[in-house]
Amino acid sequence: QVQLVESGGGLVQPGGSLRLSCAASVNICSINTMGWHRQAPGKLRELVASITNIGRTNYADSVKGRFTISRDNAKNTVYLQMNSLKYEDTAVYYCNADVPKGGNYYTRYWGQGTQVTVSS
Repeated sequence: QVQLVESGGGLVQPGGSLRLSCAASVNICSINTMGWHRQAPGKLRELVASITNIGRTNYADSVKGRFTISRDNAKNTVYLQMNSLKYEDTAVYYCNADVPKGGNYYTRYWGQGTQVTVSS
């Protein structure tokens, strides 16, 4: 079992910044991919950004150039730096960890989510 605890959400004005943190209960070097998804009211959960255990990153088009995902293996923590926030970034943000379980299969774990609200 992997436990993920997110923090750093809150209320921010348009154009502002927030940094989300996701602390894992295991050594994240053993995790293939970690990432952030978000879900706005009435919408499906969508990928925001991901990072592999070799540091390869992937971003949704809507956040490219504004968000940066990073990981600190020593702290077993993944971060999402969000700059130039827009109203449409308002959502609950969830951290995920894809843990290998043999072959090409993995188990996806989720955090409890943290609310990000962009409002003036």
